[in-house]
Amino acid sequence: MRDKVVVVSGPGRVELVERDAAELRDGTFRVETLYSGVSAGTELSYVKGTNPYLNVTWNADLGLFQPGKASTPYPVDRLGYMQVGRVAESRTPAIGVGTVGAMTYGHRTGYVADPVAERFVPLPEDLDPLLGIYVAHMGPICANGLLHAAADLCGTDVRSLGDGVRGRRVAVVGSGVVALLTALLARRHGAASVVVLDPTPQRREVAEALGLETLDPEADDPALVLKTRWNHSAGDRGADVVFQCRGQAWALHLALRLLRPQGTVIDLAFYQAGADEVRLGEEFHHNGLSLRCAQIGRVPRGLTPTWDRERLSAETIELLRQYGDLIRKHLVSAVVPFEEAPALLTDLAERRRSELQVVLTG
Repeated sequence: MRDKVVVVSGPGRVELVERDAAELRDGTFRVETLYSGVSAGTELSYVKGTNPYLNVTWNADLGLFQPGKASTPYPVDRLGYMQVGRVAESRTPAIGVGTVGAMTYGHRTGYVADPVAERFVPLPEDLDPLLGIYVAHMGPICANGLLHAAADLCGTDVRSLGDGVRGRRVAVVGSGVVALLTALLARRHGAASVVVLDPTPQRREVAEALGLETLDPEADDPALVLKTRWNHSAGDRGADVVFQCRGQAWALHLALRLLRPQGTVIDLAFYQAGADEVRLGEEFHHNGLSLRCAQIGRVPRGLTPTWDRERLSAETIELLRQYGDLIRKHLVSAVVPFEEAPALLTDLAERRRSELQVVLTG
């Protein structure tokens, strides 16, 4: 048996390679891929050659990037983290044949997994399996953003994902997949207002189709608009919390400008080129603001025992149950055959094609 695997062999070079399937050993199971979602941020950074893992060493013990051998050199053959597969064979009583579940094994037509070492999230029968691409990793990224907002307000006493947004005014900078799912989570969990800011008209149209309010940051100054509207008390205006979801310096600078004094930006973005334009001597300093990175590698300190990845996946499933039809209609912009993956990823990286969420299928 052979599987097809998407491989980035170098900057701008993407191939579909056939490889012998791994051996099915006792305790493992094999899935056949139904759907594989494309992450336009992380994946395209490997196609473009801008991911830091390609050029330096990540020292996990020290938490530092250091000069040396690349941590993830070319060829990169585990690209992507949004897979849905059906169990075709199983040698473990924990996972039954025919079960459909979400995983993070990269773009390939089949995969042999060890359920002790890797996550397999069974999908409920009432959920469109295509939407399962968000369950294992992408949805938890967004849920972890809300969890960081809750921890910022409540410390370790977080009882609900809504503890940081319920009854509060929320701004979301960006309107890609992470931003829109985060905005829907904030609305689902009781935010008093949710406003999405993005300069791209087509992206704002998608946000509005999802029922979200939008502002164009290139029109009237959105900080002036929202601080005029969101009045807490004299000298205290602006968003209670801002979720920053676009990996560009201007977006982080805007996020800081939107906040009320002593507010917090929860940052879910990946700044491949750094953030030189962020002006920390202005609003960040004078309003006593805070910036928290909500990278999916960890939940807020002290919450690991109660808010693990499984709980964040469960929150994602509930979000998809509520908004699944809208997400399927407006967020998923293209479903393409697996064979088209090399041309698709290259076109996206070179900006010859623009998509919100592409899903590969067999």
